[in-house]
Amino acid sequence: MHRDLTKFDEADYLAANPDVAAAVRSGVFASGAEHYARYGINENRVTVLQRRDPPLQLPFPSGSNPTRRDKILANLNLNDHDGLEIGALARPLVSRSEGKIFYVDYTDAETLRAKYANDPEVDTSKIVQVDAVWGEQTLQDCIGKDRKVDYVVASHVIEHVPDLITWLSEIRSVLKPSGTLRLAVPDRRYTFDYLRFESRLHDVLDAYLQRARAPLPRLIIEFHNLIRDVDHNAAWKGPIDPESLPPRCAPRAGLEAAIKAISTGAYYDTHCWVFTPLSFATLFGEIAELDLLGFSCEYYFETVLNEIEFFVHLTPCDDKNKILASWTGMKTGLQRPTPPPRSARKRWVKWF
Repeated sequence: MHRDLTKFDEADYLAANPDVAAAVRSGVFASGAEHYARYGINENRVTVLQRRDPPLQLPFPSGSNPTRRDKILANLNLNDHDGLEIGALARPLVSRSEGKIFYVDYTDAETLRAKYANDPEVDTSKIVQVDAVWGEQTLQDCIGKDRKVDYVVASHVIEHVPDLITWLSEIRSVLKPSGTLRLAVPDRRYTFDYLRFESRLHDVLDAYLQRARAPLPRLIIEFHNLIRDVDHNAAWKGPIDPESLPPRCAPRAGLEAAIKAISTGAYYDTHCWVFTPLSFATLFGEIAELDLLGFSCEYYFETVLNEIEFFVHLTPCDDKNKILASWTGMKTGLQRPTPPPRSARKRWVKWF
């Protein structure tokens, strides 16, 4: 096989592949280039990392145009902080060349490459090397019992987790007291969840009490039966007639998937939870009221025109009154009258 090393960068390769770096240090391989020529090229290992400007700092400078990455990573010192990214797949928010980042997913990279082999939206050659698989074991056990991180980032992950409360609790357990959790969350109103109801407290509590480690049958059925292809730009212009949105799946598909999940343990990747910014703030306030949430809302960025997602920064907190006040603050901010167009720029909000 022809092995093209013209785009190979030794430092990048070792930074992107810590297992190879360890093997080089121990003398198993003379260099990263040797590993790449013998094994890495066939494993689609990353060789050249994209270096990006550091994210903007909050408050964003007047006249700036923050990217989604700025909104998620604002105020993080990537060079000095230990980070953990969940579900990075082929588009990590933080690369190994930018800082100390640990990648976690629900399965290993090889399985992910096989799953997305025929998906035109995923470049399988860029799927990151997963450092730890978070499944049946806790996140703390997954990354190492003594490991604590400064930040956790998860883009379009929270909606997939089977047990929302336990997921948040396990993330809290690996964060330093000064740490932060950064979330990018799809807004139901502009995605294929258009016809679904926002998630309610009783469903969240049901999953929590069952200690669900896979999507529950009811949610598998709902997901299959109600997802639709939606033009988010059209959704921003006004209500869409549900009758104009043909189902993605046959009516029986959800039932068959749920039966298979129960009988064989098959895992069906499902949007278990559905949010708008307001429903997110409301639900998190309700969870906090039951003493089941150890996070306050520090910042949020609501969904902006013709986009499909919003962003929330969460901070570990043990003060229930502060936690409740922060989520009430987010709700209040979202319920304010829409400002006139000239002042309706992308904005940041901080709650204390």
